[in-house]
Amino acid sequence: PLENDMVTTTHDPEIVEVRRAVIEMILSRHPNECLTCGRNNNCELQRLAADFGIRVESFKSCVQDLPQDSSTGAIVLEPRKCISCGRCIEVCQNIQDVWALSMLERGFETRMAPAGDILLADSPCVHCGQCSAHCPVGAIIEYDESDAVWRKLRDQSAYCIVQIAPAVRVAIGEAFGFPVGSLLTGKLYAALRRMGFRAVFDTNFGADVTIVEEATEFVKRFTQRPAELPLITSCCPAWVDFMEKFYPDMIGHFSSCKSPHQILGVLAKTYYARKRRIDPASMYMVSIMPCTAKKHEVKRSRDMFASGFQDIDVSLTTRELARMIKQAGIDFADLPEEEPDHILGEYSGAGTIFGVTGGVMEAALRTAYDYITGGKLKNVDFENVRGLDGVKEGAMQIQGADVKVAVAHGLANVESVLNEVRRAKAEGREPPFHFIEVMACPGGCVGGGGQPYGVTDEMRRARGSGLYLDDARTAIRYSHENPSVKKLYADFLKEPGGKQAHALLHTTYNPKPEYKK
Repeated sequence: PLENDMVTTTHDPEIVEVRRAVIEMILSRHPNECLTCGRNNNCELQRLAADFGIRVESFKSCVQDLPQDSSTGAIVLEPRKCISCGRCIEVCQNIQDVWALSMLERGFETRMAPAGDILLADSPCVHCGQCSAHCPVGAIIEYDESDAVWRKLRDQSAYCIVQIAPAVRVAIGEAFGFPVGSLLTGKLYAALRRMGFRAVFDTNFGADVTIVEEATEFVKRFTQRPAELPLITSCCPAWVDFMEKFYPDMIGHFSSCKSPHQILGVLAKTYYARKRRIDPASMYMVSIMPCTAKKHEVKRSRDMFASGFQDIDVSLTTRELARMIKQAGIDFADLPEEEPDHILGEYSGAGTIFGVTGGVMEAALRTAYDYITGGKLKNVDFENVRGLDGVKEGAMQIQGADVKVAVAHGLANVESVLNEVRRAKAEGREPPFHFIEVMACPGGCVGGGGQPYGVTDEMRRARGSGLYLDDARTAIRYSHENPSVKKLYADFLKEPGGKQAHALLHTTYNPKPEYKK
């Protein structure tokens, strides 16, 4: 135990030697495959070995012969490379409350695996990727699909198009020496065009359309069907998966609106294709997302083929895009600022804050207030739903009625919110909240499982600040006032929540077992 005036030595030659020995023992159980590893040049163990000047193998190699698991198509497990640090277990069980991963066996046989020693795809995994974001080595990485995208970019018959999520623009710079949170939207547009994409769109446009649909849905429930409240947001695919597995009784409260990138995908292969007279069969849509769960979402149900084709062909993470820019030899820092293709690229400030916890709620409340009252808010910034508290609550008065909201991020924080809703329903009381936003990853998409490694709360705040800056300096801060969104409805969708909108922009949910076997 600690005592007054105690002197503790933390740095001396003996401790350095102990640390070196521990690293050497870890290396003896780790494959010497750095050059072909997904974490090469971005590996904590590799860095420590270099820092300690380890040049020879001091212990006999005893690497376990364990198979790779890429069954989810979103996350790849390489248990041979696991160093048994337990970070993935901590985040999966205690931060996300999913319990898909565990440590099996003991001693030299200890290994990381899905509970029950089954495939990850058969486990409760929701594909959030937080395990890969916190793994210090290459034992858990994203399912890399960059080679497939390069092949399509070389295919002259393919019409390759791309979209970027809000959180990507404030994180991509970390791979190129920019300060954390730097807003680099224009440079991203320029880089993607130089890589060979024929049209560059912005997921923020899809976010604006999402808000028009979701706010319409909320207003109908709030004013006409209060028994169906609360409305729960559905933009996060890991949260959707979690809800279907762990909270199927909440399906009736879920917004039927698709996520922004899925909305933009179907609009690209219908609305944009008609406007530009392009055969949608030739179109190849790539989403650049901060998220590994989007890789699963693109095929989650037939609703993701609403255009008659797969609406999003491939979803890449921020990390994959950073590698591709480097592979292309593009000097990212020296790129000019460019504009998106505006037919599906113009966005409001409300669209860009989708990438941070509380942002979807804030954007929806701006539009819902206008829809109900016909007037504008004096202050569009909802400070009570911002920040990194695990659960944030607030209320806004609309025509004398309190609209009570809750925002949760990090899946372990969801239980307390939904249990309040369950208790109110069981007791026949008014729901404690009318509108609930959930993001699976701590901090929201800025802390997504596909973002640059080493995220901390300080980095989450810096990335979020970049998005709030984008919102503040955007001329239009209400999603429904985006001129391109207005034209979309006038020319194609006709009305929010209408027949055409529901056919293309909405989805359904079904209860799922936690384990498939």
